[in-house]
Amino acid sequence: MRLRIQLTTWPRRSLVLTDTPHPDCPRCEGEGGTAYDYGDHETGEYAGTEWDPCECWDENRRWLLMPLPRPPRWLRRNRHRDPWGPVGYSDEPPF
Repeated sequence: MRLRIQLTTWPRRSLVLTDTPHPDCPRCEGEGGTAYDYGDHETGEYAGTEWDPCECWDENRRWLLMPLPRPPRWLRRNRHRDPWGPVGYSDEPPF
């Protein structure tokens, strides 16, 4: 088992300890699985990507280390506003 710390955001922000894929796995080459594209049967166009997880890794194996505190309500409410005004590009010369 190869463990790492990961930040999750659902259902609440927290730090979890997760398993990682085996880096020398001959089946997935350390990726944790194989992704393959598939197409629509009638048109033959791209319809999505499937993910087959490898046996060297269990993506559901995780342990909660600690929940992170929520930001204060006033900060969540004003997060979308910029205190210094709009930021963007100007066509005015800098002098």
